[in-house]
Amino acid sequence: MEEKNKVNGNYGEGQIQVLEGLDPVRKRPGMYIGSTDVRGLHHLVQEIVDNSIDEALSGYCDTITVEFNNDGSCTVKDNGRGIPTAIHHTEGISAVEVVLTKLHAGGKFGGGGYKISGGLHGVGLSVVNALSEWLEVEIFQNGKKYKQVYNRGIPQAPLKIVGDADFTGTWVTFMPDDEIFETVVFNYDTVKTRLRELAYLNKGLKIILEDKRTDKEQKDEFCYEGGIAHFVEDLSKNKGPLFEKPVYFDVFYGDTEVEVALQYTDTYNETIYAFANNINTEEGGTHLEGFKNSLTRIINDSGKKNNVFKGDEKVSSEDVREGLVAVVSVKLTEPQFEGQTKTKLGNSDMRNYVSKAMNEHFGAYLEEKPDKAKEILMKCLTAQRAREAARVARENTRRKGALESTTLPGKLSDCSDKNPAFCEIFLVEGDSAGGSAKQGRDRRFQAILPLRGKILNVEKARINRILENEEIRAMITAFGGGMQDDFDVTKLRYDRIICMTDADVDGSHIRILLLTFFFRFMRPLIEQGHVYIAQPPLYKATKGKVDKYLYSDKELQDYLAEVGKCDIQRYKGLGEMDPEQLWETTMNPETRTMLKVTMEDAVEANETFTRLMGDDPELRRQFIEENAKLVTDLDI
Repeated sequence: MEEKNKVNGNYGEGQIQVLEGLDPVRKRPGMYIGSTDVRGLHHLVQEIVDNSIDEALSGYCDTITVEFNNDGSCTVKDNGRGIPTAIHHTEGISAVEVVLTKLHAGGKFGGGGYKISGGLHGVGLSVVNALSEWLEVEIFQNGKKYKQVYNRGIPQAPLKIVGDADFTGTWVTFMPDDEIFETVVFNYDTVKTRLRELAYLNKGLKIILEDKRTDKEQKDEFCYEGGIAHFVEDLSKNKGPLFEKPVYFDVFYGDTEVEVALQYTDTYNETIYAFANNINTEEGGTHLEGFKNSLTRIINDSGKKNNVFKGDEKVSSEDVREGLVAVVSVKLTEPQFEGQTKTKLGNSDMRNYVSKAMNEHFGAYLEEKPDKAKEILMKCLTAQRAREAARVARENTRRKGALESTTLPGKLSDCSDKNPAFCEIFLVEGDSAGGSAKQGRDRRFQAILPLRGKILNVEKARINRILENEEIRAMITAFGGGMQDDFDVTKLRYDRIICMTDADVDGSHIRILLLTFFFRFMRPLIEQGHVYIAQPPLYKATKGKVDKYLYSDKELQDYLAEVGKCDIQRYKGLGEMDPEQLWETTMNPETRTMLKVTMEDAVEANETFTRLMGDDPELRRQFIEENAKLVTDLDI
């Protein structure tokens, strides 16, 4: 760690307030970290990093390091002020021990330790301690090194001085408890995604991630002096940006900070991320409302001033966001989070702060750059005309029964059970495979929707063209949940939507077209885990009267090494299997293997869909070159 000279900023044991004890955490860990699966495991890392981020927000820390150690533990280091080490005024133990053993103890509960905090619940270090097999904390403060060790939340000895130090900071090393968690193996990429996001959101903050496990050694360093402007540059680099650099501004209103970066691109989809105190407010909130409302108003005012909009002509909020890439980040002293997952900002004054900042800065940008203003205005007008065409197409589609009618598509073979929780639908490529699937399925809970050829690439089409596509209309009607802003996951007719395509290049292409459609127009399907990919076998090996289905080249080679020569059948398509074989290998819940489609990193998913399915063939070529070595079962 670099030597840092810092002012204490009145952060001492007096700012640590105690609310309640720690005992409930091990009994009900899900209440505190959401789950005990891999997501909950990584939440532990996030809790400690959040404490370090709070030090950075207060101006006392500029470097955070996360290390995965060879023994399976994780270390988080920062060069902040260090957790206060003096004896707590009411508890009679060190403030470090208070923070580590008392739930809701910390500098974020009115004690004056932090004006702005990134923690959602403030339970951080004590919960990590309670859910760790062991935890070791090292504090560098007052020229001394302090250390304390805990076993499953219990201190093994009081905090002690163990040496000298010429810098300040906090180092926490913990071993997650395998009695609590389903897995205790950290995933490097999962943590990397969040740390990169935090580096974007805190400009100039250096965040280092290092994997020291012998079989996985790697290291990444993130530091973005441009902050969220750099974030928007990275998000829009493959989408045809209209400006050389994003529009960016950072404004303070007292203790409240409003930071916005935006860029228009020549794509049709909007990409907007909103954050409050570094928390991704996926459900939006007042800051996002302020951004969207002011953006629409500013564009319409500019359209009038520049005589681009005639008479009463106006564009809608949807029109002004076509092709927009934006990040809105606010930092405030008393955030109020609401919504189903507590990720919706509720502070009403943030609506006005963001709106004011947009008027002052983006409004001024359009006035100062009339050429850019005209380019944006013409794009918005084009979007409005396409939206009107889409409205007509949507109405026509509704009249034909594709969006709201209870009349299901004629080619759908539905299931008899009407409880969506038990039902699943297979999207099958072609009539031949569709026929086998219809005959082989369990009609009680399995529906079959054959798709004719490749569906439209929605990445390169506006909504009016999308709604004219017969296969897409059939899926919208069959699923029952609608699409885009009208999408309602509670109206889904099936809990599992399964892409069942051939194990060849064409099948892979159809699958990515389907996933692109779901990602852009029915994203909650992926976010809430309703989309799956069927895994049909590649081979059938027959020796005597014994048939063995094999799902990869490696499985085949291993099986041949075990039993010697067999008759091998290579399945080029699902239609080559009879109904019984298809049921046994791919559709029977008792024996099948399926891949669940998840969206852990929405930013990377967005980037991948743009590269693979957008207008630029060069990006596709680069992607194929970069990833060709990863393909092991390609059939041409």
